[in-house]
Amino acid sequence: MEGEKFKIVFIGDSITEEGRFDDPEGIGYGYVRLIRDYLYVTDPGKSTEVINKGIGGNRIIDLAARWEKDVLALKPDLVSIFIGINDVWRQLDQPDMTQVFPDEFQCIYEDLIQQVFEKTTARIFLMEPTIHQEDVNSRGNQLLKPYVQTVRKLGKRFNIPVVPTHKAFLDVLKRGEANLTTDGVHMTSKGDMLIAKTWLETYLKRYNSTE
Repeated sequence: MEGEKFKIVFIGDSITEEGRFDDPEGIGYGYVRLIRDYLYVTDPGKSTEVINKGIGGNRIIDLAARWEKDVLALKPDLVSIFIGINDVWRQLDQPDMTQVFPDEFQCIYEDLIQQVFEKTTARIFLMEPTIHQEDVNSRGNQLLKPYVQTVRKLGKRFNIPVVPTHKAFLDVLKRGEANLTTDGVHMTSKGDMLIAKTWLETYLKRYNSTE
């Protein structure tokens, strides 16, 4: 309705967090800020409220533990979920810890989606996890494949838009370009721009300036 804010909650790991705890606005300095600023300058009258709930190191099990407080209780209009890279990374850098393999990842992710549908009126965007190393054939990127497929499968099952961020990154890498990340996972400004661009392309197909 006119006068009400359209509330978007972005939840995920460090790629989403990206400095939000050091930012007086709480938005951070990554892709979430780019999206927020684009929405503001293209339609300042819409009064969109963007909330960043990214926390570094999070896996799907960490999102589940804070889902009520950081998503459901906020009563968002749109929830954008960006998770999965740490579920793979921990298999590589901390193999002795309890891991979240694809079957569990899917089960938990499905439950989170169901909770949003049952307890809020929000719509959902699912974002594909991006990459692990800027080599499409890296072990991390091979391990990531079933997690990306899970996101796509859940999108089809629940008729939810999937932001093709993984595909977007692979497309750039296959052209021989790089410098999307600082360490194979965390974004440079180019990486953040690619995420924001891909998200906005999905968003603009679903929403218009008068909605």
